[in-house]
Amino acid sequence: MHWIDHGIVILYLAVQMYLGVSRRIRSNSSAAELILGGRALTLPAFVASLVSTYYGGILGVGEYSYKYGISNWLVLGVPYYVAALVFALFLARKARETELLTIPDRLDQVYGRPAALAGASVVFLMAIPGAYIVMLGVLFQMLFGWPFWVGVLFGTGFSTIYVFLGGFKALVRNDLFQFALMFLGFAVLLIFLFVTYGGPGYIAANVPASHFTWHGGRTTWAVAVWYFIALTTLTEPAFFQRCYAAKTPRVARRGIILSICCWALFDFMTTSCGLYARALLPNLADPVAAYPTLASQVLPVGISGIFAVAMLVTVMSTVDSYSFIAASTFSNDLVRRIRPFSEVQITRVTRIGLAVSTLLALAVGLFFKSAVDIWYAFGSVGAPALVLPVVSSFVGRRRFDGRTAMLSIVLSGSVSLIWYLSGHWNRSGYWLGIEPILPGLALSLLLYLLLARHRPELP
Repeated sequence: MHWIDHGIVILYLAVQMYLGVSRRIRSNSSAAELILGGRALTLPAFVASLVSTYYGGILGVGEYSYKYGISNWLVLGVPYYVAALVFALFLARKARETELLTIPDRLDQVYGRPAALAGASVVFLMAIPGAYIVMLGVLFQMLFGWPFWVGVLFGTGFSTIYVFLGGFKALVRNDLFQFALMFLGFAVLLIFLFVTYGGPGYIAANVPASHFTWHGGRTTWAVAVWYFIALTTLTEPAFFQRCYAAKTPRVARRGIILSICCWALFDFMTTSCGLYARALLPNLADPVAAYPTLASQVLPVGISGIFAVAMLVTVMSTVDSYSFIAASTFSNDLVRRIRPFSEVQITRVTRIGLAVSTLLALAVGLFFKSAVDIWYAFGSVGAPALVLPVVSSFVGRRRFDGRTAMLSIVLSGSVSLIWYLSGHWNRSGYWLGIEPILPGLALSLLLYLLLARHRPELP
């Protein structure tokens, strides 16, 4: 990158830090103020915050679209749109009307404290942004030539400073800024590619035919498993946090539906850029570098810096949000239920949780070193543990009792975890050739069918 491009990146980092620390959270703020910003999230802020938060895997998207073409949209896009639409139609309004703070608060309200603690443990682990920390390390390595671990440490530290000082409101201020930049950067790159090289005809003539099939050359099962992993959307803490923070239930529902439209548009741009990367760079050694390498070859000085910022904001907006979710889960849902503390102490304990979750995220990121592997591992364990207990706590009158809900969370998650580990113990792969998410989901469903009963309707 040219020094002008580096200067644009540095300017972005400075503006982001200013927005984040310009208004600090008070040390005696209430939990609702710290975690949800006082429940004042308007529709534009809701959409910008959710879209930028839930689309952090930009390098993974680049890798997948480079290797498998439009299958990227059908694997990492459509299943999540469908799950998000189900969330909007059946969960968003009810979540906002409960006036709660977190997913474990609902588990506590419906099933009791043991189930809430079990659920909070799973939510905490799923919120740790290890996958996105990996991407930050790779991005800073590509943009500045830093060692991977330096990029990881700098990106993580930078993304959590303003969260530490400003809480949820700092996140939303930055998300509005980051939302605009992520769309601007990819729109500019796509326009340059279209004008310079041509449209679909050029791509079709220069990429493998399999890139225009629904499976991208992969097995049916390799595609289908992501439709099960997408069920994590129904227990997604970022969705619940934004719904709880929405100004009204209507904002929560409409916000998710509009967010789906934004994700679909962004997926169109990212998948198209991935196809151009395959056409122009057919022998790229590391597909993870598809977008940065493509931009360095086709964009002029200055514009290349804008695109670099677009990649960074896509990842950093996710790191900061999930770091904060993990921190608030630690304070409000774990520590507070084990050792209660006063309302005015929530800020201090959340900041401790931010430090703990950041260290764990660094460990996860440095251990796996692959964002897609982290999504797969944590999604395979988290979905079976949480989907049925959480969804049934909002929808319908057939529910577990408290003890069974806790057992379902623990046993279903444990079965999937053990099944996932079997793939590392056996060279032949997972036991019976079955993906880890399925045994856990099957056990959770079996427990629900056998032990759940019709119970009084809840608010």
